[in-house]
Amino acid sequence: MGLNSTPSADRMHIGFFGRRNVGKSSVVNAVTGQELAVVSEVKGTTTDPVQKSMELLPMGPVVIIDTAGIDDEGELGQLRVRKTRQILNKIDVAVLVIDGTVGLGEAEQELIGIFQEKKIPYVLAANKEDIRKEDMALEESLPGEAANMIRISAHTGFQIEELKEKIAHLAVKEEAERRIVGDLLKPLDFVVLVVPIDSAAPKGRLILPQQQTIRDILESGAVSVVAREHEVEETLQRLGENPAMVITDSQAFAEVSAVTPEDIPLTSFSILFARYKGNLQTVVEGAAAIEDLQDGDKVLISEGCTHHRQCDDIGSVKIPRWLSAYTKKKLDICLSSGTEFPEDLSEYKLVIHCGGCMLGEREMKYRLKCAADQGVPITNYGIAIAYMQGILQRSVELFPEVSTSLRERR
Repeated sequence: MGLNSTPSADRMHIGFFGRRNVGKSSVVNAVTGQELAVVSEVKGTTTDPVQKSMELLPMGPVVIIDTAGIDDEGELGQLRVRKTRQILNKIDVAVLVIDGTVGLGEAEQELIGIFQEKKIPYVLAANKEDIRKEDMALEESLPGEAANMIRISAHTGFQIEELKEKIAHLAVKEEAERRIVGDLLKPLDFVVLVVPIDSAAPKGRLILPQQQTIRDILESGAVSVVAREHEVEETLQRLGENPAMVITDSQAFAEVSAVTPEDIPLTSFSILFARYKGNLQTVVEGAAAIEDLQDGDKVLISEGCTHHRQCDDIGSVKIPRWLSAYTKKKLDICLSSGTEFPEDLSEYKLVIHCGGCMLGEREMKYRLKCAADQGVPITNYGIAIAYMQGILQRSVELFPEVSTSLRERR
């Protein structure tokens, strides 16, 4: 996969923050080498966060996010500030641009506290070095922050390359490389992937989780066999040997399980991506809350991306229908999509989230933590569907720790 085709969720997210009129947007443009942000002498020119995927050397594929001023004023300004704070849930590295002729103020100190609380690596970019008075001891206004600071000038380009190097250093991930499914396969293993082609499927292409799973299978030296749900039984018969596993779209779980022999491991794209993002155990445990739902309970069904909902959409139509049939209760179903994930989840008895293929790991973990901190169970589409169709135990047998834990809970 080339750098330009790297999915947004797998890119390093770098957020630029600062008060109005500190030259933040100019710094963004200088770092990216593009006119990504609007530059103006008028305070507050940047309104909603501006986001762009690009290649940024020496880091490679990144998402650059330019935010509104953290000291914006008025009712609209407060809305912009709230959106700026929401961005903190998805970034991997923060760049706090300060006015090098003024120093650190209350707004910056507050934001630094949030960086530290959320464990976000950050750098202080002291802009306007070209007009700073030589006798101004900027470090005196930065108690304990001098090591994180670098003096720059977006106007002259002074130390912009050094700033990029500093960001790149903070952006290095030390964790071991994770695989979607490749670590479970041997070279030349067969893997059957079940991909329904219905009214909700995008025309002329596979969705991102399917693409990424196929790529990971290829990189492991295994062989992908892609079929529709009504073709699975014949496909398994014609292979001549059992595949290493069958991976299905969650919507087809029941139909595929019925025709897949018990000695062939069966799982779903949603389950694999929950494992990939490190939250499989949490969402498996959360599914049990379906049993406790009562009439009038609120259930939040949340998607990480925004798309045009089809007539038989999985989030707004199919899952509510399956919940109603399984629980025999009249539930209050609420929907959210994109970045509009509620901060207050206390009114919900359960959150059912999509697989999060378009969300970065940090944002997905933030959403899980929001639920955990407020004592609200959270699961995902694939896990919830497998649970309601009585095949969750089978669908996690590939993952012994999760499978054993689920068996013991029962």
